Amino acid sequence: MKNLLICFCIAFLSFSGLKAQIHNPVKWSTSVEKISDTEFYLIASATIGSGWHLYSQSVPEGGPIPTTFSFEEDASYELLDKTIEEEGHTIDDPIFEMRIKYFENEAEFKQRIKVLNKELLVVKGEVEFMVCDDEKCLPPSYTDLNFTLKNKKPEATTIIATSDLDKTTIKETKENSEKEERKGLIGIFIIAFLSGFAALLTPCVFPMIPMTVSFFTKQSKNKAAGIKNAIIYGLAIIVIYVLLGTAVTGIFGADALNALATNVWFNIIFFILLVVFAVSFLGAFEIMLPNKWANKVDRQADRGGLIGIFFMALALAIVSFSCTGPIVGTLLVEAASKGGIAPIVGMLGFSLAIALPFALFAAFPGWLNSLPKSGGWLNTVKVVLGFLELALAFKFLSQADLVLQAHMLEREVFLAIWIAVFGALAFYLFGKIQLPHDSPLPHISVGRLSMGLIVLSFTIYMIPGLWGAPLNLISAFPPPLEYSESPYGVGFTKSGGGSTTDHADLPEGAHLLAPHDIVAFNDYDKGLAYAKKIGKPVMIDFTGWACVNCRKMEQNVWPKENILKILKNDVVLISLYVDDKRKLEEDEIVDSKLRPGKKLKYIGQKWSELQTVKYKANTQPFYVLMDHDEENLLEPVAYTPDADEFHKWLQEGVSNFE
Repeated sequence: MKNLLICFCIAFLSFSGLKAQIHNPVKWSTSVEKISDTEFYLIASATIGSGWHLYSQSVPEGGPIPTTFSFEEDASYELLDKTIEEEGHTIDDPIFEMRIKYFENEAEFKQRIKVLNKELLVVKGEVEFMVCDDEKCLPPSYTDLNFTLKNKKPEATTIIATSDLDKTTIKETKENSEKEERKGLIGIFIIAFLSGFAALLTPCVFPMIPMTVSFFTKQSKNKAAGIKNAIIYGLAIIVIYVLLGTAVTGIFGADALNALATNVWFNIIFFILLVVFAVSFLGAFEIMLPNKWANKVDRQADRGGLIGIFFMALALAIVSFSCTGPIVGTLLVEAASKGGIAPIVGMLGFSLAIALPFALFAAFPGWLNSLPKSGGWLNTVKVVLGFLELALAFKFLSQADLVLQAHMLEREVFLAIWIAVFGALAFYLFGKIQLPHDSPLPHISVGRLSMGLIVLSFTIYMIPGLWGAPLNLISAFPPPLEYSESPYGVGFTKSGGGSTTDHADLPEGAHLLAPHDIVAFNDYDKGLAYAKKIGKPVMIDFTGWACVNCRKMEQNVWPKENILKILKNDVVLISLYVDDKRKLEEDEIVDSKLRPGKKLKYIGQKWSELQTVKYKANTQPFYVLMDHDEENLLEPVAYTPDADEFHKWLQEGVSNFE
């Protein structure tokens, strides 16, 4: 039991992250609306993928790239006024830490024109835009827009090709997206399955196993019939919980779930719900469904047959609600934040873990003798889950605080709360704290002591986080380092892991990357030439000024002594900013490989196209280690918050070069 809970906690705290891939979340279409014989609205409509934000035409300096429309100069028409956009949403953006207007799901932009030449049939334009979700931003994208007037008659919407990629890349993008979606669903299933086993070991469910199995084996005419009925009973449990997941998805909608999970008020409400669940688990009160529901279901269960077995399973779900309800509620919201069929998959995993023991023990009744007896340890499991619920609650409050930029729950405060919660849990496991439903505890078992030591170790591990330690084990839960009273922590230095370089000694085209004083290039050719000169491998860092995860890597992972030593001494770093809006020199302007007939105008476009064409990825950060022939030394990696994993990747690449 103890080992199972440990595995559950580790899976719960460590599950994260998807690999880089090509994302293409915005689709554009055009239409024309006639105002008069000479005036028209050119309408550009954007369909935005779930969870992504398309930014307004007006964005504060230092924020994301605004949506910008440009139209071909033509004497046949003139633009009237500015491009009109919809109301959208205006929030205090936690990524850029400023008040920003954005659009989600869909957006419409209108440009009024006056036609000066009756022969005009098509107006050509282009839209530049940038999209972000709650974790990452994509580099600026460009899409051609063709508005067909057709002798000034209103034209039906024409779908524009939204991808800047060739057919092969589109196919690879689709395959990558499907793989990552499957990976996310598998992760949800595993966590839900472990949660189901945790719920199984609670006072409301565990005692039901021998009672239910005994009922089937005694009431059935033979062993085979008993096994068959128990299996049907288990399948009924699965059906009930999967129907619950289906109902949640159906009521709210697959796309709406993701948007709901990022809503401030939703996070605050769920924080309150989790606190209530946690207090219930700790023994303050019981959350129960009305007794008359259970009585009605019990009467239906007496009917026998398949219907009776189904109602027996429903009775189990109702009677055990005080223990399973908080876990099911937590799983549903966590799964809902992923969108799609995740709630259904989550409930499938949870119910499978609940149903399996009933079917297995019915098939092998002798195993019942090996089950531990019911007792105080079941309440201990419930209390441990209560502490976990309480800790998780503050994750949702933190998300609301980040969106509101209220700075009420900064990193230090969050960690102090978690240290207090897990510290109290450790004292509870050591028997120093007793709660209302606990049995007398004259001594503690070796298993309970072991689990207490693990929780205490985890508590001590978090303490340095109050002074700036990155805490990679729980990096997905507390606010980022920059959202704190002391963003760089106590004892932070700019020059760890190697000797600093004087500005006077810098090679041509290089600069010192603050705050670590790493020699870095922003020009690919100059960086590669320098690497050949000094005989070191190249590390390409596809990054962006508006890339939050890039800053997290630079602030949390790169400062590690063993990593910083490699970055300073063993590789030549080339940082390529895909959102660099500076114009290319005349002799650097080339044809785009992704958009036939178009030229690359900006530095960022050049690096973004290089990443997309050569590496089939368009998210940042994205890291490549290559030799002087521009061949990869090993597989590139994306956002890697695990410092040990990133160090291992660097080491392997440098070794392959040598």
